[in-house]
Amino acid sequence: MAAEVFCTRWTALVMREILCGSTRFNDIRRGVPRMSPTLLSKRLKELQKAGIIHTRRAKSSGSVEYVLTQSGEDLRPLVMSLGIWGQRWVESKLSLKNLDPTVLMWDMRRFLDPTPLPERPCTIHFEYPELDDARRHWWLVIDKGVVDLCLLDPGHEIDLTVTGSLRAMTAIWMGVSTVQKEVEAGALDLVGDPKIARSMQKWLGLSPFAKEKSRVGADAA
Repeated sequence: MAAEVFCTRWTALVMREILCGSTRFNDIRRGVPRMSPTLLSKRLKELQKAGIIHTRRAKSSGSVEYVLTQSGEDLRPLVMSLGIWGQRWVESKLSLKNLDPTVLMWDMRRFLDPTPLPERPCTIHFEYPELDDARRHWWLVIDKGVVDLCLLDPGHEIDLTVTGSLRAMTAIWMGVSTVQKEVEAGALDLVGDPKIARSMQKWLGLSPFAKEKSRVGADAA
């Protein structure tokens, strides 16, 4: 019965989003952009029926929020272990073939550390030249520790523009590469405030599994 609840398609990714703090339907969907709204709605109802999540009304807006029950919280080690296993044993070259700018930027927003950045509001522009116009430009706006992700130009002064391939940024996010390596290889270009550029590796929001080292091929060795 546990396998039937947890092992249905997309459920582990939906759980990851909620465990990482997403509570609203649209926010959860941004973390699983290839999942249809209809299927996401169905999975959320199934998780609610299984007692893993429950709904509540947000005090500020009155919108529906999806919140973990104790049963759902107890799944945290299982979901995290699945991510750790993937980082260790799934070939990174295969992972880097399945690139999605929405997932990448949403997670970078979620895990960005504003501490190394100036105390004033900052806007960081990311551009992926190989993508179509609708997905090429992204903006992270950091103000008083709050990080917002914009797909449309917020109209603020740009403190740093990061231009490069989606593959290069994803490799950095996964912990497979670093900002310095990609800049030296010519795959990444940083233009703007030199202090923000130099501290990018520190403030950049990496995958929570980035510190896990790949063990692919370890058995063969």
